[in-house]
Amino acid sequence: MDLSLIQKDILITLISLYHQYSHPIKGEDIADIIKRNPGTVRNQMQALKALGLVDGVPGPKGGYHPTSRAYSELNVTADDSEGEVAILRNNEMIDSVRVNEIDFTTLTHADLCHALIKVIGNVRIFEVGDKVTIGPTPVNKLLIKGEVFGKDEINSVLLISTSEMTSLPKLPIREYMTAPLVSLDADMTVAYVMKTLLQRRIHGAPVIEEGRLLGIVTQTDIVSAIDQGVPMDSPVADIMVRNVVTIPGDMRLYEVIRRFKEQDIGRVIVTEEGKPVGILTHSDIIRVFPTL
Repeated sequence: MDLSLIQKDILITLISLYHQYSHPIKGEDIADIIKRNPGTVRNQMQALKALGLVDGVPGPKGGYHPTSRAYSELNVTADDSEGEVAILRNNEMIDSVRVNEIDFTTLTHADLCHALIKVIGNVRIFEVGDKVTIGPTPVNKLLIKGEVFGKDEINSVLLISTSEMTSLPKLPIREYMTAPLVSLDADMTVAYVMKTLLQRRIHGAPVIEEGRLLGIVTQTDIVSAIDQGVPMDSPVADIMVRNVVTIPGDMRLYEVIRRFKEQDIGRVIVTEEGKPVGILTHSDIIRVFPTL
């Protein structure tokens, strides 16, 4: 079936919006995204409906939704079990566009690595020179960074000159954590804890009592306490941070990396069956994954 450029534009945008919102999409919403006259979109919708590619839903909450034939025509899938592959443009998430296919075209070139990125959504919003980040992909957690050097609006394809490709570690964090834990007692003095951290060459350690996590103390906490005039013979419980981020040992490392960035933290306590068993720090992650 030979569809015109505007028909493909409308159909791709309809599929993208329908996949995002799971309800009929109004022609005006599609027209706004693809920068076309709403009347033109409505006329094209009638043609697409006659071709069996869209169905209309009447009423105030009505609109259009793609048929299974539309997915087949554009060679995309309507399977909701598929994972989302996001794309960022100049560090901003583009919610109306998702990546459907990645093909590498120059892997063996000594200096270049180009990729062909097929998207579902409006490819026109991208411009040559835009910095893009794609992924992570569902299975291999592949993350691609690069720059747009061309685009094919008819086939909804971006041409990317890649600058970085990384496969995020998928093993659970128990494989990367530091264990056994160096732990502190709540009644240890600030002076003793400072000496312990220096001797062990660690920046911080959890405070644990009878297997229960009470808090965490870092060298930064100790320096801050000294600046505030806290006596060195005070119990470390007086200066520990009680709000500790804990993570189960079976959580994947790439998920924890996201937590580190979103919550701006430097370490988490790893637990098994609710009990602290290890610690994972930003330095541990850098050793595993130095490009982060």
